[in-house]
Amino acid sequence: MSVTTEQSGATAIRPFHVEVPEEAYEDLRRRIAATRWPTKELVGDRSQGVQLATLRALAEYWVNDYDFRRCEERLNALPQFKTEIDGLGIHFIHAKSQHEKALPLIITHGWPGSVIELLEVIGPLTDPTAHGGSVEDAFDLVLPSLPGYGFSDEPTEVGWDPGRTAHAWAELMSRLGYSRYVAQGGDQGASVTDAMGRLAPDGLLGIHLNLLTAFPTDVGAALFGGLIPAGLFKRVAIAVLAHRAEKKDPATLDAVAAVFRRGYFVEMPEHPQTIGYALTDTPVGLAAWMLDHDADSYEKISRAFVDARPAGGLTRDHILDNITLYWLTNTATSSARLYWESFRTIYAAIASGQKPPELSLPVGFTVFPGEIFQAPRSWAEKVYPNLTYFNEAEKGGHFAAWEEPELFADEMRAAFSALRNGSSS
Repeated sequence: MSVTTEQSGATAIRPFHVEVPEEAYEDLRRRIAATRWPTKELVGDRSQGVQLATLRALAEYWVNDYDFRRCEERLNALPQFKTEIDGLGIHFIHAKSQHEKALPLIITHGWPGSVIELLEVIGPLTDPTAHGGSVEDAFDLVLPSLPGYGFSDEPTEVGWDPGRTAHAWAELMSRLGYSRYVAQGGDQGASVTDAMGRLAPDGLLGIHLNLLTAFPTDVGAALFGGLIPAGLFKRVAIAVLAHRAEKKDPATLDAVAAVFRRGYFVEMPEHPQTIGYALTDTPVGLAAWMLDHDADSYEKISRAFVDARPAGGLTRDHILDNITLYWLTNTATSSARLYWESFRTIYAAIASGQKPPELSLPVGFTVFPGEIFQAPRSWAEKVYPNLTYFNEAEKGGHFAAWEEPELFADEMRAAFSALRNGSSS
């Protein structure tokens, strides 16, 4: 990868160009072809994890038919940049609308995604008249790569948690000259966007989320009660028992608790360096780890490779674009560390008894039916008192922008429509 410098100084915004050496592709193909495979799972479903047939189909397509040069060309056709913020080089796509009054929108991806998962929404959001919208629906898009992900630099010190990233994003929007803007995020991007809302930097009008990463007090106690230091357990246990006595939304609580038991959600917050060795050494192992994120996405991705039946934008090429980006940039370990940073922040807050800053800005929330859990409106309202938009979408899952870009764009238009003219209701 290379950066062309056209400006100087600490706050320079420099054009970015993707240029992968051919040797890197050759090494990737060699490693895929040399994969040492385990035996087939002993069950007829995914209860033992990512199935052998899925990974073999993915690997065969990856080594024989896939071409990252196509993705490379697509990225280089977009306005990409890097700028140094808080000592770290931040990569971002800055896709501006041709419409004069477009509302600036910064969207933050998550794990195991990247800016790749957001590429399909660029057209619908920046050029709404070509996608069923009106001129008044236009957005200017800023799509940054999280620190340690993709083309952004890898942090060389601890402390790059969602809060620090939120500060960096506020600086980025200011550096781009935006005095009024909105923010959106899902997965880890939801944590960053939530932190931006609580930071409330000058110019931020409101936020939209498609995953709840902050929870009502009783729900948070039920989730984290077994994870906190022993000395605090008694206080939290009271809240847990109170929540269970109410028996509100038990199915959703069970679904959220199940997320915290998934392999990646246990290992990466605990020991990202340990899992990083395997993810850095074997591309097929990296693919398996990324596919084992959630049941809905896995089923859709599996069908794309085994049955050639993609779900919307979750095509074989797009899926491999994202995995290959992780491999070529060697960011499997540095991206996993964000989970360690996030949980470290949570533990510190619980230990100190410190409550997060209130979020008074307007908040929009969309629940997609295939998401890892469907947050009820009651939870969102407790966390975000100024919840100005809430909708349950008809289709889509965890990678909503990737899978259903047109629907995702519709949600952005609806959620932020009241903020375009300065209204928050």
